[in-house]
Amino acid sequence: MSDKPLSRFHQPISVPGRRLLHHIPLAFVRKKVAGGGGRALNQEIPLIPFIDFLLCIVLFLLASFSATGELPIDKNVKLPKAENVLDMVEAPMVAVTGTQILVDGVPAGNTRAIEEANRLQRVDELFNQLKNKRELWKQINPGKPFPGVAVLQVDRRVPALVVKSVFQTAAFAGYPNISFMVGRLGGEGGE
Repeated sequence: MSDKPLSRFHQPISVPGRRLLHHIPLAFVRKKVAGGGGRALNQEIPLIPFIDFLLCIVLFLLASFSATGELPIDKNVKLPKAENVLDMVEAPMVAVTGTQILVDGVPAGNTRAIEEANRLQRVDELFNQLKNKRELWKQINPGKPFPGVAVLQVDRRVPALVVKSVFQTAAFAGYPNISFMVGRLGGEGGE
């Protein structure tokens, strides 16, 4: 064996540990690297809070998941009852509450203007949102005929004039097949 010093590629493997700039003899550089307060340079990720956070997310998603396809209904909306009912279909949900019109939960107009005018009229915001949904459906499903189905979720206290205006606006927007969301007679939540 020769008496030559080993090159850096031929040095023995050393025990792992912190070595960041420890070979520099200047104390002020070491102090700057360590952060001045003598804190450790290697920080650990706090796993327990991270696992708690992920567990909360998973539990929230499991609690809000509905395998039956039931839609959440606004607690303020009292649905009318009917005997002859069909199961829900996948279509835009137009909800009419006391003063608001919503399309899939997004505001799409106000009922006050219809009530004040005391006549049938087209709700422009509702028309535009339904038209955009129809165009999007046609882009996603090219070559298929558009079913034109919309579901109206109307509070039973909403005046008939407002219901007719919303119904007519949906038809003008390309949704001639309108279904009304109702509760089953004798079902839960009946009055």
